[in-house]
Amino acid sequence: MLSKRNADALLVLCVMAIIGITAIFLLFPVIVTVSMAFDGRDFMGPFPPPSLSMKWFDRLFNNNAYLWSGFQTSLLLAIATTVLATAIGASAAVAISRMSPRWRDVATTIFLSPLVIPGVIIGFGLLLFFSVFDLLPAFARLLVGHLIIALPYTTRMSLIGLTGISETLGEAALSLGANARQAFFTITLPLAKSSISAGAIFAFAFSMDDVAISIFLCDYSTYTLPVALISLMRSKLDLTIAAAAVLLMGLTLALLMVLDRVIGLERAIGQGIYKA
Repeated sequence: MLSKRNADALLVLCVMAIIGITAIFLLFPVIVTVSMAFDGRDFMGPFPPPSLSMKWFDRLFNNNAYLWSGFQTSLLLAIATTVLATAIGASAAVAISRMSPRWRDVATTIFLSPLVIPGVIIGFGLLLFFSVFDLLPAFARLLVGHLIIALPYTTRMSLIGLTGISETLGEAALSLGANARQAFFTITLPLAKSSISAGAIFAFAFSMDDVAISIFLCDYSTYTLPVALISLMRSKLDLTIAAAAVLLMGLTLALLMVLDRVIGLERAIGQGIYKA
């Protein structure tokens, strides 16, 4: 019969094994994709590749106008989405933080509601809406769709920063002769800028990676990089797709590193909106 100490050690070992297996399960598709992007073969063969080469990246950078057009659209779309979503989300967060608790909860639920609606449903709904009211070009339609999925993150992160600022700081500025606008731009905004920046990074990352909404709203000449990758997977499956996927993953990883330096991933992802 196991002693209590041995039982505890066995339990810890089991937990560590489960964590390790889960990590391998989550990382294995990424490892396979990265290794295949450097595959030296001219075809997609068994894993692992017998030799390594940079030729798929060379084809991606020098001989694939289709993917680069999608990347340019994704980049411009992500920048526009980030700017608009950050401005709207931060403004909404300021208004929500000053509401009474009853209306604050209602407004917060409205702004965060896209998080619980599948992207496919949002994309299909927007497709039906723009089919009836055919007023916007493809890029503008994509921008509307990406704003819908980015606003919850910019609003939530801005709320996190604003709720950590004591109201007495603004009151002190007002008592010293500043008006409400000066108090906001000199006290509130600088203190909340880290959270607002984190929300902007989230908006950029989700806009760059989105597929579910973009696939419904693009057309033959205006499409994003993830949509282009899916299209190539159906028509011409080669390892240039893996190289493009690695490029996209590298960009996302860089954004996460910036987010970790700006505000910290644990705070950005794990902290609730309102403090008790």
